[in-house]
Parts: sequence; structure tokens; C-alpha cells
Amino acid sequence: MQKQDKPQAPRRRPDFLVIIIMIALFIGVFFFIRDALRPQVLNISDVELNTLIEQSTSSADPSPIKGISITPHGNNPMNGYIVTGQFADDFSFNGEKAGSPFILGGGGTISQRKVNELEELIYTHNMAKGTANQAQWIQYQGLTPYSGVTFWSVVLNLLPWIAIGLMIFLVYRNASNQNTRAFDFAKSRARVAKKRTVSFADVAGADEEKEELMEVVDFLKNPKKYQDIGARIPKGVLLVGPPGTGKTLIAKAVAGEASVPFFTISGSDFVEMFVGVGASRVRDLFKVATENSPCIIFIDEIDAVGRQRGAGLGGGHDEREQTLNQLLVEMDGFNPNLGIIVMAATNRPDVLDPALLRPGRFDRQITIDLPDVRARAQILAVHARNKRLEPDIDLKSVAHRIPGFSGADIENLLNEAALLAARNNRTVISIKDIDEGIDRVIMGPAKTSRKYNETERRTVAYHEAGHAVIGLMVEHARVVQKVTIIPRGKAGGYNLMVPKEETFLDTKESLLASITSYLAGRVAEEIVFDTVTNGAYNDFQMATRIARAMVTEYGMSDLGPIQYEQQAGNVFLGRDYLKEKNFSDQVAHEIDQEVRKIIDECHQRATQVITENRELLDNIAKYLLLVETLTYPDIQEIKKTGGLKSYDEEANNKPKNEEKPQVIEAEVVESENKTEEVLEGILKDIEKEDDTSNKEDIKVEDKVDDNK
Repeated sequence: MQKQDKPQAPRRRPDFLVIIIMIALFIGVFFFIRDALRPQVLNISDVELNTLIEQSTSSADPSPIKGISITPHGNNPMNGYIVTGQFADDFSFNGEKAGSPFILGGGGTISQRKVNELEELIYTHNMAKGTANQAQWIQYQGLTPYSGVTFWSVVLNLLPWIAIGLMIFLVYRNASNQNTRAFDFAKSRARVAKKRTVSFADVAGADEEKEELMEVVDFLKNPKKYQDIGARIPKGVLLVGPPGTGKTLIAKAVAGEASVPFFTISGSDFVEMFVGVGASRVRDLFKVATENSPCIIFIDEIDAVGRQRGAGLGGGHDEREQTLNQLLVEMDGFNPNLGIIVMAATNRPDVLDPALLRPGRFDRQITIDLPDVRARAQILAVHARNKRLEPDIDLKSVAHRIPGFSGADIENLLNEAALLAARNNRTVISIKDIDEGIDRVIMGPAKTSRKYNETERRTVAYHEAGHAVIGLMVEHARVVQKVTIIPRGKAGGYNLMVPKEETFLDTKESLLASITSYLAGRVAEEIVFDTVTNGAYNDFQMATRIARAMVTEYGMSDLGPIQYEQQAGNVFLGRDYLKEKNFSDQVAHEIDQEVRKIIDECHQRATQVITENRELLDNIAKYLLLVETLTYPDIQEIKKTGGLKSYDEEANNKPKNEEKPQVIEAEVVESENKTEEVLEGILKDIEKEDDTSNKEDIKVEDKVDDNK
């Protein structure tokens, strides 16, 4: 197997401002280092130089000057001369560093006359030292040409040109990258799974599906075992199922278990605004996969690119068809792709092209359906591994209460329960948190701030109680798990009803019982209040849908086992908007009559059951108004005893306040008598005063009346 190339990171566009700043910093650092390393050149005047030479000439001490160089400026004597030199290694001029170089007049030029005077001084000095002491002579280079060209001078002159060239190179490089990006549209966007994050141990409730895919993984790991017996590896595996059932999760598990490269891409990644891009990306994907074979390619939501080809309704060029054609050729064409397994997932297998589903392309179609009660318990256990649950929580019991939940719903349920526990500052998840999580997933959060008046509360209570009575008293009806009148979502209350046991088939009796249960809320309103509300509109939708399906699809009516309606099959409209009418107007009238007949019979049955069990209806509604939510044990207790022991005992333990009004009344009377006695004493005192007027007496009498 060839070594897999590491995916290249996308190139970033260079930031020219940053580049310019970096170049400026580089130049500044260069000049700083150059000046720091370059020896300091001292400036000396011609008078000071002549004085030093004359003093050395008349002294026996070594010369303070090591050497002098006189060069014409610009190699032209007409421009004057530049005098440079270096002090002796043991001589310090004006306290500067010994052996420092110097320049005459700060780099200025001197005339020919001064050059002659300087040469004469140097000659006199050297002759005075004698030929025996040539080591003390002033080394004199004479009129040597002065070019001024050094390594650093060359670098400094070339540095601006280098910077300009670098800028031009970066500009053209960026333009080249822009042109290259224009062709990157044709490159595949598939990603390679690097880390093993999910394994088959993390997939619960899909034992048969895992076995099928584990065989594919084992074929890639041990191909000789299958090749010896003449078996051929499946070229494609299509995962089909409702949303949230774990199709992508199983694909991740395959990526974690397989020891081969695993390429992942979405069906929409093939689609682009340019014509031909999708087919080009398919070619590039299989080209890379061939270079890394054996490998697995996983295409998520393949229905985005694999829809059935049609007649081109609407005109224009159908780019998706070209992409699909290329995919068909790459999966099973003239050039076989040995060692490449294509996996795909979709929840709309009915819209896929038949050529894509045939053996040789997708040899296996694995259906991942909604989990049953045993699978739900396993999924609950998997998602509860990293959560703290109370030890008395029975996950099997919870699984019985959530029929129709997918794996994603179950994960969301436990997450909601954990959030509720953390919100209430608790460290473990209780069964109450799980109950509330179930309600949140099904109906949404409770709207405790919404307040109903008493009439509406009683209407909702009897409506929900009517559903519960049918669930308790009708033989094939579903079991009532929970009844509440707390508003959730758009509903004022709801019944949680689950089947007694999960089955793959629905009998005619169970369907009629479901319709009767849906109509029971309206029947309860009619019996108790002698009026109706619009709260049962959703119940009517569900009941009518079941009744019409019984007549037109299931053959459960007097019209016989005939299917009167079927899907129109228009893939361009999603196959959901139209139904093909394959019957006459007379049959349509008979269908309506049969649907009405079923609804009327179920309505009469609901009326009969609720009328015969009026006391049970009243008791359930009574305790719904008192406690707002009844669970399965509460409902069974009310059915058997007519009461709710836990609530009745709590109500009986409250202190009785029957004589309280009499005590309050006595206290008021006593208080009034005391007030009258005090006021009468005040009146007597006032009458004794001589300066009291009649008006004051009237005011006091008015005050007494007010206090009374």
C-alpha cells in the first residue's frame, strides 16, 4: 500500500504590508549591526596630524601613527586628495580606542600643496628614525588609487535592488496563485479521517447493520481469506434510513475500525456554480482514492447528486446529471477501481437513480430503521456512560416510554435531562429530569407563564381526560403513560400514549381504536359542556389521515382491497406534492362516504365509552385540575379507587380553618365595642368643657360613625 500523502493546508494570501514592514526591519537591523561592528573612524585636522608627526620626529619614542594613505578623490587629482590612516596599536588619540583609524578633515579633500607638505614631514620623520628602526616608520602608501569599493558597500548598493526584486516576485507569485485557485474548483474537497474517534462499540441498537459493515472492514484487513474462496469485495454500500438513526455514526465507526484511508465528502460538495466542476471533482476524488487504494469513500447525503435523471423539465443544462454520470462511470465503468469501496448515506432512497442502485455499484443496501425497545435501551446505556444517573433509574422502563425515538432523539433526551439537573444545582440526573426531557423532546418546554381562565382549564382537563378514558377502557387502544394540562408548544395539554407492545403491523382494530382515541377529546367536551372548541383540530387531522389511509391504501373498508391513491413519482417536485388519481368521480364519492362512515362509527363508540365511564372521566379531570400532571401509576390508581391517595393524604394533613371566620368576626365585634366605649368617654369629657361649641359636637359624632 502506498504511503498516504498528507493533505495540504490551504495557501494564505500574502500580506504585503507585513512583508514591507519585515523588509524595513531587516534593513534597519542590518545597518545597526554594521555600525556596531564597524571600527570607529576618528576625525583629525591637518594641524593635529602635522603636530603629531613633528613631535614623533624629534622624539625617540615610537611613532604614534602606524600608516598614512593619500588617494585622489574619484581617481582624479583635480578633485583633491583624501587622507586616511591608522594610529599605532599602543597609542590613544584624545582618550579614544588605541589603534583606531582616522580620516583627515572629516573626509574632506586637501590640496596638492598640503599633500606635498605632508609627504615631506613623513619623509623627514622616517629619516630621523633611521634605517635601523624601520619598524617605527610611518608606513606611507603614496598616491594609490582610492576606489572605496568594499564588500559592505557592494551589499548596500545591491540591497534596494534586491528589495525591489523581492517585491516584484511576491506580486507575480500572488497573481499566479490567483490563477491557480481558478482551477482549484475542479479539485476534490474530500477529507481524510485522521483520528479514531468512534468505533463499533459506540454504535448500539444496530447489531445486524454492524455485522454487515464489519465484514467489509474485515475484507480490507484480510483480503486473502475472501479471495481464496472466490469472493469479491462489495463495490458500494448504501445506508438508508430515517433522519437521526445513526447512518453517519456507523460510517464514522467504519472509519475508526478500518486500517485504510477513509475519505469523507458531502453530496453537495460536488455542486458548484460553474459547469463541469462536479464531474471534474468526481474524477479527482477517484484519482486520489486510486493512488491510496485500498480505501473507503463515504458520500453523505448522496441524494443531492444522485437524484433520478429525468427529461430536463424547465430547460437549461442539468449540471447534476453530468456529475451523476461521471459518478456512475467511476464506480463501475470500463476502468475498474480495484480496492475502492464507496459508502453513501441518504434518507431519500426513493429519489435515487436506478442505475446508481444496481449491483456492481451499490451491491448492498443496509436499512437502518428506528430502534425498537431493546435497541432504545442499548442506545440509552451508551449515551448514559458519561452522565451521572441515580442508581434506581431503569433504562428499560424509560425505553418503553419513548416509542418512535431515533438515536438522535435519545441523545437529545439525556442531554436535556442533564441540563435540567445542572440548572437546578444537582449533581445527578433523576427520573423527574428524564420525564421532563421526554416532554421537551416531544412537545417543547413547558409554558408555565401562560395562564388560562378557569373555564379554559376545565375544558382542557376534560379534553385530555377523554383521551385517557379511551386509552383505559378500549381494548386495542394505546396505554396512557402521562396526562398533563400544562401548555407545551402549541398544545394546551397532551396525552403520552404508547402501544402495549411494539409490533410491525397494525390491525384494523388498533387503527379504529386510535381514531376513537383522537375523537375522545371532542366527545368529552360535547358531553360535559354541551359545546365544542377548536382545540381538537389536530386530533381531526390525525383521525382523518388514518381513516383515509384505511380506505385508499390498506383496503380496510367495504370498497375492497384496492389501492386508490399512489404517489405521482415526480422527482422534480420531490415526490411529495402530488398524488396520482386513478379512480373515477363516483369512486371518489364512495371513498368520502367510507371515510365519513369510519369517523362516525368511532365518534359513536367514543361517546358510548365516555358516557358509560362518566365517573372515571370526572375523577381524572378533577385531579388534573388539582395537580396538573398525572403519570401512569396515578391514572391506574384513579381507575381502581376513584381517588389519588398521595394527594388526598396531603390535603387531609393540612390544618382545618373552619372556625376561623367566627373568630375573626368576634374579634371585630369586640374591637368595635372597645372603640365605642373609648369614644363615649371622650364625649363625656368634651361635654364637661364650657367652651365646647355645637359644631365640635357634630364633628365628634361624625368621627364616631366613621370608626364604627
